[in-house]
Amino acid sequence: MREIVLDTETTGLEPAEGHRIVEIGAVELLNHLPTGTTFHAYLNPERPMPPEAEAVHGLTDAFLADKPRFRDEAGRFLSFIGEARLVIHNAAFDLRFLNAELTASGHAEIGWARVVDTLALARQRFPGSPASLDALCRRFGVDNAGRALHGALLDSRLLAEVYLELIGGRQP
Repeated sequence: MREIVLDTETTGLEPAEGHRIVEIGAVELLNHLPTGTTFHAYLNPERPMPPEAEAVHGLTDAFLADKPRFRDEAGRFLSFIGEARLVIHNAAFDLRFLNAELTASGHAEIGWARVVDTLALARQRFPGSPASLDALCRRFGVDNAGRALHGALLDSRLLAEVYLELIGGRQP
């Protein structure tokens, strides 16, 4: 079974207010084991980066200015994920942005039926406990010491380890 663990970074919290994806990172799992195959793209959001968002991920207008737009990378992204199940932490947030970008690019939306939300899994498994990615890394002993800022590929790698623990350990 092929699964893609993915994360996005954005210019803000709401695509309906014009916020955009600025980074996508994804890690491939095959039968619950990382294959080492990844997808990563920085994206020009075609809008200014709010200071609050820059403080979260560190991505600046100057850095993103020469990066491709989402619509230029959509085909490569869709080819990478294929029909795989998508594993996303706080899936409602990322899927809302992905579907807004896909629709604006003339592509079909990604349906909820193929998504596993690790935030929901964590809340179900550990009711009342913190369920952020950092909290889950601490709970499962996943080393996130290199995570000073959010980054889509790094967060996808961390989430892949957390996900494997959430579903019962690293054994297929």
